[in-house]
Amino acid sequence: MVENRPILNFLSHLVLIVGVVVVVFPVYLAFIASTRGPNDFYSGVVPLLPGPHMIENYWAMLSSGMTTSGAPPLGPMMFNSLVMALGVAIGKIAISILSAFAIVYFRFPLRTLAFWLIFITLMLPVEVRIVPTFKVVADLGLLNNYGGLIVPLLASATATFLFRQFFLTVPEELMEAARVDGAGPMKFFRDILLPLSVTNIAALFVILFILGWNQYLWPLIVTTNQDQYTVVMGIKRMADVADSYPQWHTVMAAVILAALPPVLVIIGMQRLFVKGLTETEK
Repeated sequence: MVENRPILNFLSHLVLIVGVVVVVFPVYLAFIASTRGPNDFYSGVVPLLPGPHMIENYWAMLSSGMTTSGAPPLGPMMFNSLVMALGVAIGKIAISILSAFAIVYFRFPLRTLAFWLIFITLMLPVEVRIVPTFKVVADLGLLNNYGGLIVPLLASATATFLFRQFFLTVPEELMEAARVDGAGPMKFFRDILLPLSVTNIAALFVILFILGWNQYLWPLIVTTNQDQYTVVMGIKRMADVADSYPQWHTVMAAVILAALPPVLVIIGMQRLFVKGLTETEK
């Protein structure tokens, strides 16, 4: 039985409130800046209340972008980021779950070695192998298109490891029962393993979607055409202005708009996401 201690309750709530303020206050300041004019943050006083330019700033970013910094309208960039994030998340999950299924349920020579070779790639992220990866992508003609943005990021040792560990917890009786009923490997995978993996897939989808959405270095290297810019690249170009001060009101409007899709994904899949991270017994 948990004792009711008012002091401990007060301290725990105080810590939670302080943590929420530390996390939320910068986001609140970004929102305030996105509703202000271009000179409101150069006076030395940080305003704490919304301004009258919210619709104007957001519409300017969505419709015209910032021509002074070479940033196109935010709408196409957000679409590119959405395609990239969905492609990376869905591709990583599809490849990883099939790889884990093969490693756990098929008997073939050197399958343990195959798993460890996949796992070792955790030490070789894109940033480490960026030069040879770019060379391969360029030779295949994948620069300035969605294939070049997505394909080099599809392999995921982490997701393969997580699915493998989950499949190892699935009772062998399920596989034996499916085999007695005449189910082949793919039917067993489709009708039994996939439904059991829904929460794991949801948790990984949220994490991988945000990973794909926030990519900066790889899109910066493989895209030179403005039509293929992602939203993170666009925000960076808006903030880096050579001969003048950054227009922070429009930059913050872009930041708030860019944060909406990941937030909506987290909210929409919150229940499955939390369940996938905390559930240990299937």
